[in-house]
Amino acid sequence: MKIGIIAAGQIGGTLTRRFRALGHEVFVANSRGPETLAKLAKETGATAVTVSQAARSGAVVVVTIQEGRIPELPADLFKGVSEDVVVVDTGNYYPRQRDGAIDGIEKGLLESRWVEQQLGRKVVKAFNNIYAKHLLELGRPAGAPGRIALPVSGDSAAAKAVVLRLVEELGFDGLDAGGLDESWRQQPGTPVYCTDLNAEGVRRALKEASKERKPEWHATAKSPGSFAAPA
Repeated sequence: MKIGIIAAGQIGGTLTRRFRALGHEVFVANSRGPETLAKLAKETGATAVTVSQAARSGAVVVVTIQEGRIPELPADLFKGVSEDVVVVDTGNYYPRQRDGAIDGIEKGLLESRWVEQQLGRKVVKAFNNIYAKHLLELGRPAGAPGRIALPVSGDSAAAKAVVLRLVEELGFDGLDAGGLDESWRQQPGTPVYCTDLNAEGVRRALKEASKERKPEWHATAKSPGSFAAPA
């Protein structure tokens, strides 16, 4: 499969390495230009491209840029890109430690709904609740003891199915966590965030979150500078 990855930080770099190891054709971009990704491209065999090229290079495009920098992406990033292309949002919102206050989110929009507005495309929420190091190292064969499950949220069953297959390929149990309006249950401060649970544990954690009102996870999110946090 051809996969575009926008941003090559902790999660983007890890997914580039993992997807290439699985034999996928990866096109990776960052804000500084393809020449700054020469080392990663040489290491992995990925193709370094511009941000606009990454959005047009794959059947799946992973947007893993820091939340506060989403508005810096080209306004026409997905113009002319087929609606069949699956766009994945891996982002988390850290207003105090990194992103500053984002008006739309502060007024009540879910992070990924805000991202959809900025991109002008529907997104699937995935890979935002696991440490990059664990995403790199802790994949296991299906049925293996200790296999971690990762929730995937989105409004399109077909798009989610594509992402769930990729999660499985990476060595994790993919778990359908509902529509995008339920994606808050996998954000920072929730019971499933960065806890490396198995499938049953993830199901319980999502149910636990659902019993409560939507939490103020912004206030409890750890600083991304204090650990290898999702981007």
